[in-house]
Amino acid sequence: MRCKLLFASLLLAAGFAQAAPATYKLDPNHTQVIASWNHFGYSNPIANFGNVDGTLVYDPDKVEASSVNVTLPLSGLDALVPDLTKHLQSADFFDAEKWPNATFKSTKVEKGEGNKLKVTGDLTIRDVTKPVVLDVTLNKAGQGRNGEPKVGFNATTTIKRAEFGVAKFIPNVSDEIELRITTEATVPQAEDTKK
Repeated sequence: MRCKLLFASLLLAAGFAQAAPATYKLDPNHTQVIASWNHFGYSNPIANFGNVDGTLVYDPDKVEASSVNVTLPLSGLDALVPDLTKHLQSADFFDAEKWPNATFKSTKVEKGEGNKLKVTGDLTIRDVTKPVVLDVTLNKAGQGRNGEPKVGFNATTTIKRAEFGVAKFIPNVSDEIELRITTEATVPQAEDTKK
């Protein structure tokens, strides 16, 4: 009897180890993509890309099978100052009327030390696509309020906006843009997928 229980336990453990990676939906209410830059040496303004839409596939046992696919609607851009928000959305910068979305699609995910990951992907802004590397920290993997699988990540990177055709006022306004991302994502429950 003891052998049967041990065998059943081993089979169960093997099943968990070989579980398929989960697909998570980003929570736009708990996701912030913050851009910051230097303005004439005097200040370091920020802007948040809100209304983020996307999914991530995360497999803790096989990190290289993970992936990220995100859309950043420029209608959700908020620089906390209405006039600056409008200017950033204008043709001087993002030209949101012509190119309403920025996107990021991963091409490689690598495991780092501890809870660290390195995510390489294609960032598209104004119809220009360039490779970007995100330094990612897994904050927590657990369960949401309704028991659904949930994960949270932070990520950082630095890009040069001129490479994406957003070059107005360089060098007085810095070319380098620091991006800081924090996000929560959950596996949708069955009733959510029917909506």
